[in-house]
Parts: sequence; C-alpha cells; structure tokens
Amino acid sequence: MKLLVCGATGYLGSHVAAAARARGHEVLGMARSVSSAAKLRAAGIEPASGDLIDLSSIVPLIDRVDAVIFIAQLMLEEEFAAANAVLSRMEGTGKTFIFTSGTGLISQRTDGDWSEDSFAEDDPFVPSKYIGARLDTELMVRGFAERGVRAMVVRPPLMWGNGGCRTIEHLYSSVARTGAVCYLGAGLNLYSNVHVDDLADLFMLALEKGVSGALYHCVSGEENYRSMAEAIGRHLGVPTRSVSLSEAIEIWDKFTALIAFGVCSRSRSPRARRELGWTPSPDRLDILTEVVNPAYRERMNQAWCPPSASA
Repeated sequence: MKLLVCGATGYLGSHVAAAARARGHEVLGMARSVSSAAKLRAAGIEPASGDLIDLSSIVPLIDRVDAVIFIAQLMLEEEFAAANAVLSRMEGTGKTFIFTSGTGLISQRTDGDWSEDSFAEDDPFVPSKYIGARLDTELMVRGFAERGVRAMVVRPPLMWGNGGCRTIEHLYSSVARTGAVCYLGAGLNLYSNVHVDDLADLFMLALEKGVSGALYHCVSGEENYRSMAEAIGRHLGVPTRSVSLSEAIEIWDKFTALIAFGVCSRSRSPRARRELGWTPSPDRLDILTEVVNPAYRERMNQAWCPPSASA
C-alpha cells in the first residue's frame, strides 16, 4: 500500500512511518522545507512537497496514494480545514484516512487531584473546555465513512518511549528552573499512557483491518505525575515539590500547566483490543523505565546549563 503520512518528521509520525516501512508499505512524508525533505530521505521516506496550511498544495498528493495517516499538529481550526480538504478529495474512492486526535479531549481539570472517571472509545463524555472543538473534527472524519471513505480516528493518550516524551521533558525542565522536580497540587492526576512503538503498531492494525467510522484508543498503563516526579528526583538526586497553578504557569506556560499538568485523563481501549487484536508489548508497560532515559537529562543540560556544565 502507498501511504501519505502527514507529520512524518515528528515524534509519533516518524515511528508510524518506520512501522509502515517495516510492513512493506511505500511511504510518502509531507515536507515543508529542504531540511524536512532531507530528514525524510535519510529515514527511507519519499518527500512530498506540501503544507497543510496551503490546502491547494496537499490535495493533488491524495491522488498518488491509497491511504493518508494524519498526524500533523495544527491549530484546531486549521486541523479541521486540512482534514476536511483531504477527505473531500478522497470522497467516493474507498481510500483509507486515519486521523490522530488525543485524549486531551476527554480530560477533566482537577488541578492535581485524581478522578475515578475512565473512558472507553465510545463512552459519553463532556469535552475539554480547552480543546473540545477537536470533537467536531473527530465527528466530521468519522462521518466520511458514509461518503465512500474508509475513515477512522485514533485517540492516543500520553505517548512515551525512546526519549521523546514531552511531558517527561517538561518535568526535567522544572528542575533546571527551580532546582526541584515539580508537579501541580497533589500530583495524583495523570494521563493514561502507551509506548510510542505500541501506538505505531495500532496505526498499522487500523490501516490493515480497522472498521470504517471507528474510533480507537490505545492504552497500556497509567502513572500519576507525583510518582513520575519522584522517580526523576531519585534519578537526578534532587527534591520534588508541589506547586500552585500560578507557579506552574511561571515554570512552564499557561497551556502546559492547564492542559498537561492540570487535568486527569484516564482512558481504556476495549474496542482496539477487540476489533484490531491490539495488545501492548509486555516489555513496554512501565513509563517509570522511561523517566530515567539519559536523553532527557542531556537535553536539560544542553538547554539550561552553561556550556562548561553540559555533558
């Protein structure tokens, strides 16, 4: 199968593209610059010139492929417009379109407290105040199943693995700024999580046998932020501490404080396990093994310490 991966140079996109190539698929990756094109070629991916903000540049690419996996990170209105443009071009073709959402959509603001609520794929929920508009995109995508497109949505939780988790990186950055690993409030809140390689496997299963119109979660475990912070503190030999929302905004930024560390987002994936036969690898279940990955400490030193102290 010939695929177009939108976002193939990113964290998740690069893993999905690699998984597709390993299964014998031919992969095109959208490239907005010469440097992006070079990065794609180095990974064995054919660059396809285009920009999801310039819709006229992406529509012709759709005719060259059998499937599109949409992983690009855009503002919500731009995301809706780009996905709609691609799907409209695919209408009536029977081609496959997989849209990447996220469980931030189902998150609940708790300011560090735990919530007992946990959502499977098609459970009802109140959309997040901050990114609830993404639900409109999900519903639009799934609606194209009635318009001749094999359209699906994947809604990942917190992704980790291979040194690329942004949330863990943010915890490390709090050390550089305050001398301690910080968490908001009680730190008992969390995002359910999955290793990025297991998530890439789910995309391949959805591509190969996913049900048109379906929504799939992908969950292998969960760990609260305080436990993650304490594991990093032990690793670095530094203290941990609770911070208020105002402090969290100063340490990170308003978006990160509210959307990452201020909410609880617990999810389950029974439909993915039942329909796709997806199961996570037994040796990729514990996110605490990831928080000690040396890549995070190296980036923290490079970003925040003077040259003489970086190593």
